[in-house]
Amino acid sequence: MWLSHHWPDEYDRCAVVGGRHVCRRCLVLYPASLVAAVVLAHVVAWPERLDEWFVWLLPLPSVLEFVAEQLRLVQHSPRRQVLLTFPLAVACGCLYVRYLRDHSDSLVWSVVLTYGGLCLLSWFVRAFRPRR
Repeated sequence: MWLSHHWPDEYDRCAVVGGRHVCRRCLVLYPASLVAAVVLAHVVAWPERLDEWFVWLLPLPSVLEFVAEQLRLVQHSPRRQVLLTFPLAVACGCLYVRYLRDHSDSLVWSVVLTYGGLCLLSWFVRAFRPRR
């Protein structure tokens, strides 16, 4: 379970890599975020004032999809999950760069706590709601 953080009844959310189940979202998110961070730190330069728009808007589709899935408003879709993870990864890359420059960056922490809190809350609602 350490590579998937999903129980066997949720292995549809995983890809099999080397015979082990690995969370599909994490499999896309972390490598893509690292690439985005390197590109944003060393290749692409845009005005830092746009960071606020990017880091709030790019993760929004992925967060909404996660919350809707946890609340059982939509069915899990591997294709949708992967597609929506890429914009999230770009935002995470930007947040990584900002965090490495300033560990107390209020934009970083407000995005992480807001979206992380929403996802965690929706997960708790699902975990403690009786199944139908």
